[in-house]
Amino acid sequence: MNEPEGPILDTRVLDELAASVGGDRAFVVELVDTYLDDSAEQVDAIGASVDADDAEGLVRPAHTLKSSSATLGAQQLAARARALEMAGRSGTLDDEARSSASALRADWEAAVAALQAWKAGE
Repeated sequence: MNEPEGPILDTRVLDELAASVGGDRAFVVELVDTYLDDSAEQVDAIGASVDADDAEGLVRPAHTLKSSSATLGAQQLAARARALEMAGRSGTLDDEARSSASALRADWEAAVAALQAWKAGE
């Protein structure tokens, strides 16, 4: 697994999302808030699956985190979660997958900070 590419947060994705709902930034902020609440659970579930050497259990939270992160423009986190989803689907968790899972929390924290800054209009 290579290091994820792309920006921590591609704000153009958020702008396009707002445009797709008639420019309703408040709606996008609600989506971001829901993501911020729910994504922590996915990150925890990924960590628990890797700790338990449960490749199959890794698939669903990694897939969910990948999709929701991509929807909001958290590109690096989405890429890392995708790699972990693929590792889970392979049925085995190698050292590279474990290392990637360890780095996931830092990617998530960076995405959370970037999304909170976006919400604050920074």
